[in-house]
Amino acid sequence: MEAVTEERAAVSSLLFIPADDAGVAAAVPSGTMLLGLPLLRRSVLVASRAGFGRIIVLTSDPTGIKGLLDDTPASVLSLGEPIESLPPGRIVLLASNALPDAKWLRMLLEMPITPEQLYVVGASVAVIDVVDSRAILSVVSSGLRPRDLFAALGQFLKMVHMPVGQEGMVTLVTPHDVRKAETWLLRGLIKETEGFMSRHVERRISLAFTRWLVSTPITPSAMTTVSVGIGLLGAPFFLSARPAFQLTGALLFLAHSILDGCDGELARLRFQESRWGGLFDFWGDNVVHAAVFSCMAVGWSLVAGAAWPLVFGTMAVAGAVGSAGFVYWHTMREKRSDGPLFTSVVRSPAPGLSRLLDALARRDFIYIIVLLSIFGKAAWFLVLAAIGAPIFLLLLLWTARGDSHFKERMS
Repeated sequence: MEAVTEERAAVSSLLFIPADDAGVAAAVPSGTMLLGLPLLRRSVLVASRAGFGRIIVLTSDPTGIKGLLDDTPASVLSLGEPIESLPPGRIVLLASNALPDAKWLRMLLEMPITPEQLYVVGASVAVIDVVDSRAILSVVSSGLRPRDLFAALGQFLKMVHMPVGQEGMVTLVTPHDVRKAETWLLRGLIKETEGFMSRHVERRISLAFTRWLVSTPITPSAMTTVSVGIGLLGAPFFLSARPAFQLTGALLFLAHSILDGCDGELARLRFQESRWGGLFDFWGDNVVHAAVFSCMAVGWSLVAGAAWPLVFGTMAVAGAVGSAGFVYWHTMREKRSDGPLFTSVVRSPAPGLSRLLDALARRDFIYIIVLLSIFGKAAWFLVLAAIGAPIFLLLLLWTARGDSHFKERMS
């Protein structure tokens, strides 16, 4: 099935057509900046991420538009210029002021439709499967706006209005829509698998930082470095039994967790995801966790005047690092870098135990540490971690036992 999908994507085409700005006093130009990237450049990169084989931009200002699309796979054509015949396959027509997301475009690319029929989605999108594209391209190149273009194509094609949800796209009609589009983009960065506190507390803060960071030269890897540095700075505060010191360490640990979201947010907004960046982020987090647990154990050992708390620390660190190593080996080692490298602790997330493991892997536990630190008892968390981390690793192994990839590697 995947081979069929990739073959269909290879012969697909997405054509950006002029926006319908009739009656609008202040239309949104293609160069409007949206969280660090021009509107049209962002849409073209989304289309590329969705897998379209060809991306063509039709415009009355080819020189200006080409400057926006440097180093992208898009071809820029002037209105009225003949469009080279496209191979048989799917063509998606999209208004240049429409901003889609990749999953939604991929859905338009893959959904079953009847050939030689024009499927219209709202006022800005149309989809068609064709064998001979010449007649369609002749109309498209004339420069008609979406409504008039779809009506003209409807003269020789059967038009079907598709009841497809448009939550995967936002259309910018006036400058007031820019803020709405940015908010929509930021909300799209929230993962479905995030914990309650991460979704409702940490993401709100990290997204506010990211909204500002995208207009700066700060890179995703630089943010990872800052986040890891703050986490490591907080770890030594747990060597003390004094509540003020422990609370300072816990708040720095929490700040690390919040800022840790910014690197991935920046990478996705700028289309700068990389395997190295994902690994740096993943292992940086786990180094911070190991440092915090180790300092908790040493601090507790100093207060107790005995070595037994170090056993709890060793178990917690071993369980956490062992689980991280298994997750990397099992789910991340062979994963492509055209998206978040870490999305789940198992290869195929499913209801039941897999969903429970994903929930347990989230960092809501930091709030327990903050609460215990108020009373100078942060080290008590080591008891939970020393028991829970090894059990978590065993559950990961148990869940993966039926996976064919796991069996091949173990054999």
